[in-house]
Amino acid sequence: MSTYDTSAGADLVQKLTEADCWELLRQEQLGRLVVTVGDRIDIFPINYLIDAHRVLFRTAEGTKLVELTIDDRVVFEVDHVDDESGWSVVIHGTARTLRTSAEIAVADALELRSWVPTTKYNTVEIQPGEVTGRYVRFGEEPER
Repeated sequence: MSTYDTSAGADLVQKLTEADCWELLRQEQLGRLVVTVGDRIDIFPINYLIDAHRVLFRTAEGTKLVELTIDDRVVFEVDHVDDESGWSVVIHGTARTLRTSAEIAVADALELRSWVPTTKYNTVEIQPGEVTGRYVRFGEEPER
């Protein structure tokens, strides 16, 4: 059960509980992964799966995987917007490629599949350090 109030009389912006954040993350499939190496900041759209309190995604060899290997600190963001409201959840955490056959077997059993029909042999796990979120009710801007 959500703890944020979607009624018309509720606050326009509400801080989400961590439980609400995980509930909302489970409802979506597309997020954005932010990685940094030195002075360079990159953002990648990724399709993902939530397993317990971790984010899993698959990737091929390339820039994203190299950058995660150099600096495992990441930011992951997911949002949703409809006609009346929106929400955003942000995870600050660390990422690592699953290495053991047992870890990979668990991830494969979850049916984590890439949207792009290419072979991706690397499954990455984001372990959260901080999970925050906001729920926003839309409306007319008040007069200044």
